[in-house]
Amino acid sequence: MLTITQVKNKSAQRLTNLHPVVRSAATALIERCYKLNIPILITQGLRTIDEQDALYAQGRTKPGAIVTNARGGYSYHNFGLAVDFALLLPNGSGVSWDMCRDGNNNQIADWQEVVREAKGLGLEWGGDWTSFK
Repeated sequence: MLTITQVKNKSAQRLTNLHPVVRSAATALIERCYKLNIPILITQGLRTIDEQDALYAQGRTKPGAIVTNARGGYSYHNFGLAVDFALLLPNGSGVSWDMCRDGNNNQIADWQEVVREAKGLGLEWGGDWTSFK
């Protein structure tokens, strides 16, 4: 099993340019989830306007599936105010996006446990948004 330091180090680079309040909350989220035996990886933090525009083009003017509805300048990521996460697999190098995965075997989907912890830290989950995802 990975140590908390190893888990935090995997996300460290993606946390560096976040707003300090968001960075603190994301770090606390990693720690809380680790205590629940749900290691997570922050997969995205600050995203430049150009990076956002490239993602927006995906599935529209570039190949691939649509992954965002936000053009550059319209995503909280562009201002260091958002993070994305994935469930870190036991091997420490792979991740899971499976929202039904129950890696800690407590009959509650790990994804929902992470969301609950995030909300407890004052973060919002984009999955709850009804108007602009």
